[in-house]
Amino acid sequence: MSELKTKLRKVQYWLKHDLFVFDKIIFIVAAACCLAWTWGSIDSMSRNWSLSQELMNRQREKALLELEVETLELENEYYASAEYQELAARKYQNKMLPGETMIYLPDNSEHAINKHKMQDNNEPTITANEMSNLEQWLMFLFGA
Repeated sequence: MSELKTKLRKVQYWLKHDLFVFDKIIFIVAAACCLAWTWGSIDSMSRNWSLSQELMNRQREKALLELEVETLELENEYYASAEYQELAARKYQNKMLPGETMIYLPDNSEHAINKHKMQDNNEPTITANEMSNLEQWLMFLFGA
């Protein structure tokens, strides 16, 4: 029991005279402030990175929606044109200009239908702007 008391007194003396000295307390407080500042910096950088990724995703969505709007506007212009109206009248109402004769052809065979099917898969795609690693870091750090 006396050994335990002796060890406790030694620890108490060490804490009082060696650890909790003014110089060491200042050092401990400074280290804690540095750690808090570092943690806050890392937290804000990771938040900025996630926000920049979200911004880039929304910009891509905006570009896609703008393309869809432009496509629909062009489609509306086409449907309002005289050329489409003439073609629709010919197709759906069997109308023709004076002097023209209508020729009805049989439906296409399976071979004729499937001949160009592989080439019809050319759908428009949106490509993202490829940035170099340096440009990505500059965008991440400075938002430029």
